[in-house]
Formats: sequence, structure tokens, C-alpha cells
Amino acid sequence: MKKRIAYLVLLLFSINVTAQETLPIYADYLSDNVYLLHPAAAGIGDCGKIRLTARQQWLGVQDAPSLQTASFHAKLGEYSNTGLGVILFNDKNGYHSQKGIQGTYAYHIDMGNENLFNQLSFGLSFSVVQNERDQRTFNNDPAVTQVIESDFYFNADFGMAYHKNGFSSYFTVKNILLSAKNNLNSGLESLNLRNYILGAGYFFGDKDKLQFEPSFMFQYKEQTQEKIGDVNFKVYKTFESTQLWGGLSYRRSFDGSVFGESQYITPILGLNYKNYMFAYTYTQQTGDIVFSNGGYHQISLGINLLCKKRRAAACPNINGSFTY
Repeated sequence: MKKRIAYLVLLLFSINVTAQETLPIYADYLSDNVYLLHPAAAGIGDCGKIRLTARQQWLGVQDAPSLQTASFHAKLGEYSNTGLGVILFNDKNGYHSQKGIQGTYAYHIDMGNENLFNQLSFGLSFSVVQNERDQRTFNNDPAVTQVIESDFYFNADFGMAYHKNGFSSYFTVKNILLSAKNNLNSGLESLNLRNYILGAGYFFGDKDKLQFEPSFMFQYKEQTQEKIGDVNFKVYKTFESTQLWGGLSYRRSFDGSVFGESQYITPILGLNYKNYMFAYTYTQQTGDIVFSNGGYHQISLGINLLCKKRRAAACPNINGSFTY
């Protein structure tokens, strides 16, 4: 019973802290879905991209967290420097849920040529989110009001990126618009939810044999001073119009986390066939507090469209198709 009470207290506190953090950050970006994390990635490559994801945590646990996203981004034209994107998401965690839409404008500065990919990018996203709390399932607790409440809030992210051939890098500040009020928690002003994200990777190898992509991502949450680090490694094997790839990601949090110094191990398997993409991600949590022995499962589906002629070799999120 004590363990259950501690679990509920931690879960409720976590929900209150992150209730207005818009789109949560998992390992989605490793499934050729960098745009979910960085607005500067909108229209950054040689194709427009549609991506669908479905994530379920702690299978077998009632009301466990789940997330669904649908996104699309592309350049306005073959010779345009402007990229546009949109994300729809549904994030549910127990009695709390968020539904939102995010729109992005990005501008790409081409500094390369036919033989050299060299590009500097900037992006700005603006989101509208419905924040909802449904307490109608608390039938046997007279201390809890059995109501459903919701409100809307706004937020924005800004980011920049630099790519040169196989090198990629991103810097994003999330949740820069802090005017929303947390009406579901006694009308208090929202917390400072700014999150600074830095990431980089390098793609290299022999296309006829194996190609590799080590990368990292670092997050710093200003309010709690929590630091989160990802170390990733992916391997690619190409067969004509098919590409098989797999990867492994290790995430660890430091300082300020409600759940102690959590650790996550995430293997990823993916398949690209012509302009289609499929990926499966499994995450296993370790650390001071583990809620369930079950892991987190995610499936990602995608299609590349509006593809244009490839200019020069670059990392996979730039060169994203086999046909033109």
C-alpha cells in the first residue's frame, strides 16, 4: 500500500509539473522524425515527410501514458528556401490529457553546391493546446470532485540547425511563450517550462557495405535545472530500393528529476522501402524508481513525397528517399 501511495503522489506531481510542456520528448526523433523535436527541421531535406507515431507505456497498467502524433513538413518549392510544417498530437496520462496542433515556419540558407551540402536553418513553431482533466472515474473518493475540466493555452519553440555533408546539428529552445495559465490547478500561473536542447550527429561509411550514425542530444530544463543526456548509435544497410537500419539509445537524467536519476535503454529497428518508412522502438526504464517491469512500445509509419533531385550526399534526415 505504501508503494502504491508513493507511486500516486509522484505521478500526480509529475503531471502537474509537465501539464503544459506541450509535446513530450521521447526517442521519436531517432525514427527519421527530427521535426517532432526541432522546428528548424521543417522542409530541411530533399523530400516532404508524413510521419505517424503511436506510443504506449507500461503495457497492462490501467490509464498508463500514451501518445499519438501526426506530422507533415516540406519546402514550398524545389528552389524555395521556406519550409512549412504541422503537427497534431494527443497525449494522455491517467486522468490528464492534452490535444494540440503546432504550426512551423522555417527558413533555410543554402551555402553549398552540387557536390557539397552546406545549409544553415532557422525555425519557429507556434502551438495551441487543449489541457483537460477528467475526474469522473473517481467514483469512490468523496474528496475528489467528479468533473471534467479543460482550458486552452499557447506556446512556441524556436530553433536553428546546421548541416554539412554527413554532419548535422540542432539547437532548440522549447516553451518560450509563458503566458498560459494553469487553470486546472487553482488558476496559478504556469511554471517556467523552457527547455534547451542541443543535438548533433555524424553519418559516414560505405553505402555498399555499412553506414553508421553516432549522435547525442542534451536537454536542460530551466525551472527544475534537470539535465537529460542521450547517446545514440545507428547502423544502416542499403539494398537497391530498400534500407534496413537499427540503433541503440541510452538516456539518463541528472539533477532535478522528480523520479531520481532515471535511465532508459532504447533499441530501434527500421525499414525504408522506396519512399515508405516503418520503425519499431522499445524503451526499458532502469534507475531509482521503476513504475513497471513492462517497457514502452512505439510504432512509427512514414511516407516521403514531393521529392526533388538530390544535390549532394548528406545525413539520412536530409537524403530521405530512393526515388525521385
